[in-house]
Amino acid sequence: MEFRSARGAVLQLLRTVAPADLPALIEWMRTTRDFDEFTQDNNDIMLKNIAEDLRNCLPLDTMLSSEHLSLRKIEQQPEPTVHVDAFLYDEDFIDSLCEEGKMSRNYCMVCGSHQTAPLGFISHSFSLVELKFIYHHVLPDLSGKVLVDVGSRLGTVLYGGYLYSSALQLYGVELNGDFCQLQEMVIKKYQFTDRVKVLHADICTQGSLLQNADVIIMNNVFEYFLDEAEQARAWECISHNVRKQGSLLVTVPSLEDSLSRLQINIQLSSWVEEVTLNYDVYPEKHIDREALEQIHLYKIL
Repeated sequence: MEFRSARGAVLQLLRTVAPADLPALIEWMRTTRDFDEFTQDNNDIMLKNIAEDLRNCLPLDTMLSSEHLSLRKIEQQPEPTVHVDAFLYDEDFIDSLCEEGKMSRNYCMVCGSHQTAPLGFISHSFSLVELKFIYHHVLPDLSGKVLVDVGSRLGTVLYGGYLYSSALQLYGVELNGDFCQLQEMVIKKYQFTDRVKVLHADICTQGSLLQNADVIIMNNVFEYFLDEAEQARAWECISHNVRKQGSLLVTVPSLEDSLSRLQINIQLSSWVEEVTLNYDVYPEKHIDREALEQIHLYKIL
């Protein structure tokens, strides 16, 4: 059915709805995710295929046995907390896992009772919505620009950057060799090798790369993977090398939050200027506004 006929059929169907039910139907059409499969573009579909590939390679919590410090820090959270990778598992996927009994959103406060409380969820990756927010609404046109993802982990920022931006080159710097191998697998399978490169390295050894980068992205990059002394050392390296005037720094959480827990002397006011973001670009009710508000953009002075 071509467009004109389809439009007429939809309008004719709406005219048959009981007047009392029409507002509820229109509201459902405006807010439902049931139409997602008809509105996704090829880039969204490709990222979802990548997520499926990675789910097949990783345990449900997406944590590796080599991540000793991160596992311990998650266990030490004030409330019971689990790692659920937001790129691999969206809300609908989590709901289906809960229905199958493979995951729970709650924990028992008194073993054996019905007293339950919500589990804390933490993710070390951006969700699909967060990636689109960053590349479509946070960052400017990246044509001819170099982007560096510090602690690239599964490579989601790199894949999103390849598909949603015109960045000249996207570099991921990752300390964990197992995650580097996963990224290389994806990059080769989806033929991203012309613009994406993964470096198995400590970011403190990549001063030249940081100095020449136009955009640096850091998502919960050090807190869960380094002790405080190592975090301070890494931030000092970042602040020393990321000095290219006008270059951009995207962080989660804010720089203030990241640095407040550390014994470190970095004067933010003379280094960066925060850029105000519009977090209202997605009016849909199912968008996690709180997650978007954790994303901060800074311009290097």
